[in-house]
Amino acid sequence: MGYDPPLSGVRVLDLSTGPMTAVGRLLADLGADVSPVDLRGVTEQATVGPQVGGVWLGTAIDRHGMSPVVIDPTTPDGRRRWAQLLTDADVLIEDTRPGSAAEAALGVHRIHTEHPACVILSLSDFGRDTDFSHWQASTPVLHALTSELSRSGIPGREPLVPPGDRLPYQVAAAQAAVMVLSVFLDRLRTGQGDLIDFSILDGAMAALDPPFGTAGTASVGVPISAQRRDWNAERQRYPIVACKDGHVRFCLLAKRQWRGMFEWMGRPTEFADPRFDGLRERFASPTLLTAIESFCADKTRAELEIAGQRHGVPTAAVLTLDEALATEQVRERGFLRDTELAPGVIAPIPVGIAEIDGVRACALNSPADRAARPASAPVLSGRPRRDEGLPLEGLRVLDLGVIVVGSDTGRLFGDLGADVVKIENSAYPDGLRGNLKYMTQGFAAGHRNKRSIGVDLRSQPGRELAHRLVAQADVVLTNFKPGVAEALGMDHATLRTVNPGIVVVDSSAFGPTGPWAKRLGYGPLVRAAAGFTAAWVYLDDPDTFCDTVTVYPDHVCARIGTLAALALLLRRERTGTGGSVSVAQSEVMLSHLDADIAADVLQQRGHRCSDRPQHDAPWGLFPAAGADAWVAVTVRDDADWAALCATIERPDLHADPELADRAGRDRHRGRIEDAVRAWTTARCPREAMQRLQAAGVPAGAVLHAAGVPQWDYYVQRRAFREELHPHGAEPFTMENAQIHAERVADPPLGQAPLLGEQTRQIAAQLLGLSDPQIDDLLAAGVLEIAPSVDGPKVS
Repeated sequence: MGYDPPLSGVRVLDLSTGPMTAVGRLLADLGADVSPVDLRGVTEQATVGPQVGGVWLGTAIDRHGMSPVVIDPTTPDGRRRWAQLLTDADVLIEDTRPGSAAEAALGVHRIHTEHPACVILSLSDFGRDTDFSHWQASTPVLHALTSELSRSGIPGREPLVPPGDRLPYQVAAAQAAVMVLSVFLDRLRTGQGDLIDFSILDGAMAALDPPFGTAGTASVGVPISAQRRDWNAERQRYPIVACKDGHVRFCLLAKRQWRGMFEWMGRPTEFADPRFDGLRERFASPTLLTAIESFCADKTRAELEIAGQRHGVPTAAVLTLDEALATEQVRERGFLRDTELAPGVIAPIPVGIAEIDGVRACALNSPADRAARPASAPVLSGRPRRDEGLPLEGLRVLDLGVIVVGSDTGRLFGDLGADVVKIENSAYPDGLRGNLKYMTQGFAAGHRNKRSIGVDLRSQPGRELAHRLVAQADVVLTNFKPGVAEALGMDHATLRTVNPGIVVVDSSAFGPTGPWAKRLGYGPLVRAAAGFTAAWVYLDDPDTFCDTVTVYPDHVCARIGTLAALALLLRRERTGTGGSVSVAQSEVMLSHLDADIAADVLQQRGHRCSDRPQHDAPWGLFPAAGADAWVAVTVRDDADWAALCATIERPDLHADPELADRAGRDRHRGRIEDAVRAWTTARCPREAMQRLQAAGVPAGAVLHAAGVPQWDYYVQRRAFREELHPHGAEPFTMENAQIHAERVADPPLGQAPLLGEQTRQIAAQLLGLSDPQIDDLLAAGVLEIAPSVDGPKVS
C-alpha cells in the first residue's frame, strides 16, 4: 500500500499573505488541499523574501504546488464562486487587519454563522479581542514582547535578535495549525466548527521560548522567568570552546557525562574531587572551563566529535549553515530537494519536516488521487465527551516523553482535553524532575493535566501492563535515545500489533535514519550542528555565540509532533488504522531557514539578488531610559517612516529627499538610528512603545520575563495563571489560554503529578487490577507509587 497523506480530502481556503502563509504550508505538506485565494478588496499582497531571480522565496516556498484562486466578489459570478468555495471548505484561514475595511468586507462572523461547520482561523498580530488589536508586529517586536530578547546577547550590548527573519511567525504557525486540527477533529464528531481568534504574539510566546514554560536541565532549577543576560553563566550551560579548526559545543549536565569528560581529559587531579559530580559545583568552578579549552585547543572539530561520542560526552561541531547542509546526515536524509519555484528558478526546499509511516510528509510526495472529504468521526464518536469545551475530550495519550519536547507534546494534548497518562520509573526519571519529592516550576508547567503511573518497562510484566494500556489508548509519545523504544517494546512496529489504531510519535535530534541517527542530542547541540549557533552572533564579533539560554527548538518541535499526530488521528477516522510520526529537531530548525538556504544556492547558481535592502530603516533595538532597558523599533515602508518622523518630532528627516525611499534610508541608516536613539533614551521602553504603536509604527519594549504576566495585553488575553502546587515551594506562574474560540474553554486545572502519584488509580481503572494485585506488583517493583512527602520542599 502506498503512502496515504493523513489530511487527504481536507479542503482549506487560505486568504493569508505574508509570513503566516507558513500555516497553509504545514497543512498542505500533511496532505490537505490548500487553495490560496485572492479575494479582491480583502486579500493583501504581502510577500516574504528574500527576493532572488525576481521571486519572493519565502512566499514561493510556502505556496509551492498550490493552485491560486482569484475572485472578485463585486460581480455576481464572483459572489457565487465565493459562496460555493465556502460551502465546500473545511478550514478558512484569513489575516485581515483588525478594524480595516478588508475585515469588514470579509465578515468572518457572518461566514461563521452561515457556515457553522467550517473551522475559521482568524490571524492577527495581537488578536481581535483586546485593546491592542490595532497594534502591529514585526520579527524584532515579537521577539521583544515574548521576553526572548531579555535573554539574548551580551550584557551592556543591545539584545541580539535570533537568526531566521520570520522565526516568530514560523513557530506561531505551528501553534496555529495544532489549534486548527484539534478543533477540526472535534468538528467531525459534533458537526460544529468554530472561529479561532489567533494572536501571532501568543503563538510566538508559546512555541518559541516561553518564559513560564518548561526549562531545560541546564537552568539548574532556575526558571527562565528569573534569568537575565549573564554571559559568564551562560557559557557554562552548554560550553562552546575553540579548537584547532573552529568551535565545538559540549553537554556536561548529567553526572555520567561529566565522568566521561573527566576520563577523556586524562583524569586531571584538580577535578578529581567527587563534588565535581554536581552541576552547581562545575558551574561555579573558575578553572574548569579554561581546562577544557586547553584540552581542545590542538584538536579538530571532527576529532572532538568522534572522541566525545565514544566517551559518552554529547559533542557537536559549531557549523555554519553551509557546513550543516553539506553534512552526510542532511544529504543521506534527503531533507532538501531541487524544486522549480518559478519558471527557470530552481532551488532546494525542504521535503517536509515530519515523517509519516516512514515517508516524508510533503506535498511533493503526495499521490495525485485524494481521499474523499471527511464527513464524520466513526472512531472518535465512540469516545465519551465530558462536554467541558475541550476539543480532544475522549482521547487517551500515553506519555513516555522526557525533558522539554517530551513534556510539551503531552501537555498540549492534556490542555486540549485528552486523558494523558505519563508512564515513568524512578530508575530512569525524567531529567526535569530533579528531586522526586518536590515539584519545580518547569516540571509543573510541562506536565500539568497529566496523570502518572510508575511502571518498570525493563521487566516483562511491566511491558505487558504498558501494552494493556496501549490497547486502550489513541496516541503514544516518545523521545527516547535512539534504540530505547524498541528495547522497551514501545516502538510503533511493536505497538501496532497490540492496537492497530495506535498513533506513535517519536522525536529525536537528527531523525531515525542516517549516520547521525544514534547521536546523543540536546537542543543546544542541535542548534550548533544545524548552523543556528554560528549565526546567533554579533556581526562584529563572530565568536559571541548567544543562543545559550533559549530552549528553541524544543517547544516548536512539540507542536510539530502534536500536529502530525492529530493529522494521523484524522486519517484514522477514514481508515481505522493509526500510524507513526518521526520528527527530527534539526530539520525543523533548518526549515525555518528555508528561504535563506534557497537564496544562497540561487545566487551561487548565478541568479541576481534584488538590490532592495532586506529591512527598511530603522530596524532594530534601541536603548531606553533605565537599566538594561531596550525597545524594538521597526519601519516597514514609507507610511511607517512618515509616522515615525512625526512621533519623534523630526520633520526634517521626513523632508530630506535622501531619506524619501527605502534605499535612501538604508544608505543613511546610521544617521537615522542616531535620531531614534536620541528619542528612545529619554523615555522608558513602554512609553516609547505605546507612542510609536499609537502612530502605527511596529515597536515593542523588551520585556523581562518576570514582568510579562502583568502586561495589560497578556492580562486581557488570559495568557497566564497562578497555581499553588501542594509539593511546590511557592506559587507557580503557568501558561493559560491555548485557543480563543467560542466553543473552547481554557485548559483544565489539573496539577502536574509526582512520579506514580496515580498508579493505584490507573491500575484499578484502566488495568482492572484489584488492591491485592496492585500490592503484589508494587512489592515486586513492577509498579511504583509516589514517594512519601513531608511537605513542600524548597527547590
